[in-house]
Amino acid sequence: MEINLKKHLEEKRTVILEKWFEAIMATYPTDSSGFLKKQKDRFLNPVGHTFSEGIDGVIEALIIGEGFAESLPFLDDIIRVRAIQDFSPAQALSFVFSLKRVVREELEKEIRQNQLYDELLKFESEIDELALYAFNIYVKCREQLSDLKTDELKRMTFTLLKKANLMSEIPVEEFEHEHRERDLIKIVEDDSNGSK
Repeated sequence: MEINLKKHLEEKRTVILEKWFEAIMATYPTDSSGFLKKQKDRFLNPVGHTFSEGIDGVIEALIIGEGFAESLPFLDDIIRVRAIQDFSPAQALSFVFSLKRVVREELEKEIRQNQLYDELLKFESEIDELALYAFNIYVKCREQLSDLKTDELKRMTFTLLKKANLMSEIPVEEFEHEHRERDLIKIVEDDSNGSK
């Protein structure tokens, strides 16, 4: 029977998931990580539940080895949580790379005994690919957050101007529509001038 890395991953899946979860929790302040680790109720601790479910889906996809199409919703859920928290991009995505360390530590003996170094390198390349997907998701989430903040600022500005009687009685939607319309006309004019 062929011995391979993914067979060992499956055998030690529970321990690897626990240690990976611990590594993710270590990125949070002690008071937060304690709650996230101890509270198992999915309604009282949706963040901890999201991480547990997410990393299980990621491990499943890595073991099956059929690409990340199935695991992306799980990854997406984790990244959405990390994108709105007070992390730099590197800190937010570091959890993906911590899986490499967990697997090396947990399967060190099996890798050495069975000379699974080539398989380990291939597996770690898959994790690197996963990190690229994670980065794309993170950037989209941050763009959405930025758009939401911009829209909120526009609404607040409009409301303040209206209260100060510095703006006529134009509804917010109409105000935004007029600005979008002007922007579109300007883009069309710029395009037609550029093509001459």
